[in-house]
Amino acid sequence: MAELPVGDLVVKMKLEQPSVSKHLKVLRDVGLVRVRRNGRHMMYRTNAEGIRPLYEWTKTFERLWAHQLMRIKERAEAKEKESNGGG
Repeated sequence: MAELPVGDLVVKMKLEQPSVSKHLKVLRDVGLVRVRRNGRHMMYRTNAEGIRPLYEWTKTFERLWAHQLMRIKERAEAKEKESNGGG
């Protein structure tokens, strides 16, 4: 992800600037974003290495989620078939 100043993030996220700054501070404190000063602007970018443990942790649930979603899909299709008079 490219570096972005807070103002650009405010526009993209359609949130108030104080709210975006507050969230960025939390993300910076836990190492999920990096910040660099460029004159008067603070430039933010994601920290891939900081996010990797979160990604790996959620990846462990991917198989379970895929299985559960498949079961939901099968049930929905069976109910649809029943309501359309299919057997």
